[in-house]
Amino acid sequence: MKPSPEFLEQVRRRREELARLCGEEFPEPEAITLEIGCGHGHFLTAYAEAHPNERCVGIDILAKRVRKGEAKANRRSLDNLCFIKAEALEFLDVLPEHVTLQRTFLLFLDPWPKKRHWKNRIVQAPLLDRLAARSPQGQLYFRTDHEGYFEWAVEHICAHPEWEIDDEAPWPFEAPSFFQDLMESWQSLCARRV
Repeated sequence: MKPSPEFLEQVRRRREELARLCGEEFPEPEAITLEIGCGHGHFLTAYAEAHPNERCVGIDILAKRVRKGEAKANRRSLDNLCFIKAEALEFLDVLPEHVTLQRTFLLFLDPWPKKRHWKNRIVQAPLLDRLAARSPQGQLYFRTDHEGYFEWAVEHICAHPEWEIDDEAPWPFEAPSFFQDLMESWQSLCARRV
């Protein structure tokens, strides 16, 4: 089904607004730590607090989650942390070219467990391509409680020519989060840009 002209115009306006926002937020060259699907901001707020010299950015597609993250950052007066309502691929497409990714966290993303929905999983070549283009020496950290999604992530990262799993790398930071606190167990992987 071909998208309607109205839908395409809505997407164009949304991307244009996101590009304007990113241009204002990142006027100078810098390396950032990104959390895709930041939820309520628990993990990234704790991370930014523990790493005051790193610029941290959390993105999520739900405005309510972004507002909760912003409130946490404001309560702690964290100038190195911001939250943006954005879809991951659109954000990476409009991010100014002078911004690179130092670390990217993908924590407890929707596993889309039904096979007919696997096309919606974010860990796929389009995301890995864009992350690689922005991460000249970056690291990628993935964590899930869903066995099938973990296997999927391992398979897709191993198949990608610009990423490799680093079994020796330690998990860089532990902090409680809303979603992690709901889980009994999880699996994690660390990958690095080849």
